[in-house]
Formats: sequence, structure tokens, C-alpha cells
Amino acid sequence: MKLHASGEDYLEAILVLHKKTGMVRSVDVARHMDVSKPSVCHAVATLKDGGFLTVDGDFFLHLTDVGRETAEQIYEKHQFFTIQLIAAGVDPKIAEADACRIEHVISEESFQRLKAAVKSES
Repeated sequence: MKLHASGEDYLEAILVLHKKTGMVRSVDVARHMDVSKPSVCHAVATLKDGGFLTVDGDFFLHLTDVGRETAEQIYEKHQFFTIQLIAAGVDPKIAEADACRIEHVISEESFQRLKAAVKSES
């Protein structure tokens, strides 16, 4: 299943929240992303149908292996671009917002080459 940018954002949010607290419910995602609970419920259903996450009997969200791998890749791109933009002098809030947009449109090949180029400069 091909994810849209919003689905990627939800996966990334679940990953970040899980790293912070260890347990994630839909309400946590809604607060973190500043979206409505119905929006989260729709996204969760879509991600669940796509095999990216499961929901247990206590309504906690758990990333599947595929979901975790996808979320980690998105999060890596987000972190990378945020750091690079801030290092280039972009205001941190703008860098964060721009990184969120860039992470969804850049090809994997371009990302890997940029990452290698930055690493070789270090």
C-alpha cells in the first residue's frame, strides 16, 4: 500500500510518541498533531488496513515491522533536513516545517546521496 504524506505523518507521530512514552493511544496522536480525534480514527483504520499498525484490546497503537521501518525512514529524513536547514541558518520553526514537506517528496536515491555528501564533508 502506498502511503500519502498524511499517513506518513501519522506513522512518524506514533513513532515519536512511542519513543517518548512507550505507549500511544489515538488521543495522544490527536494532541501531538493538533488534529481531531475522528481524523486520527480514520488514519488509524487506514494504517491498520495497510498493515502498518495494530490496535490492542486497550486501544494502544503498535507499529508493525513494516510500520516501524517506514516510520523510522520518514523520521530519519525529517531529522536530517531539520538539522541541515538549521545549520544553513534557517529559523528552527521554519526548518521544522520545511523538513516535514521535504521528507515526503524526496526520492530515496536523492536522500541517500545527500546524506552521503553531508557525511563526507564532516
